Amino acid sequence: MNTLATLLPAAPPVIGWAVHARWLHGRLTTARRDPLTGLWTRDAFTRRARRLLRDPRAVVVLADVDHFKQINDTHGHAAGDVLLTTIAARLAHAVAPGGVAGRLGGDEFAAVVIDRDDTAADRLNTLARVLARPADTAPNVQTTVSLGWARAVDHPGEDLSTLLRRADEAMYAAKRSGRSGPRRARLGRLLGSVAGRRSGRRGAA
Repeated sequence: MNTLATLLPAAPPVIGWAVHARWLHGRLTTARRDPLTGLWTRDAFTRRARRLLRDPRAVVVLADVDHFKQINDTHGHAAGDVLLTTIAARLAHAVAPGGVAGRLGGDEFAAVVIDRDDTAADRLNTLARVLARPADTAPNVQTTVSLGWARAVDHPGEDLSTLLRRADEAMYAAKRSGRSGPRRARLGRLLGSVAGRRSGRRGAA
């Protein structure tokens, strides 16, 4: 009884600390989420992506909206925000379960997925088309999404920052190759070379 009596007065503070810890965890989680799209922020994405890259089947993906400034200028920033939120939700759905998606900033998104059945090319081609569909709440906002990717197994020993640079160059190659063609979702892949890489690109590190 004496032991129980000793413990009981300590119960409320213990409960209080547990509630505080849950509240603090919630605040930290919220801080790691992009306030507009709900995706992981750059830093939070980087930490999770690096863990996934321990698997050689990992694929690093980079995507951005073509002519996004023009969309904002023409349709307004509210329409641009709707478009970004819609793309983010579609990307998060496409990489789940087991993958991770983040917003690196502006209209640029990144993801890491595990290619368990060697179907990354088909899946990412489909993803590029899905991302480019108009948002249900803004059907008049027409756009395309350029997407580039790099497989970890093709570049053994390279870190997230380097793989993002490879995916980045692939994405811009896709943009260049599609500029004279019809408006469509474009997909690019870079394998062995980073020649012509945009100078100054630092990835997510």
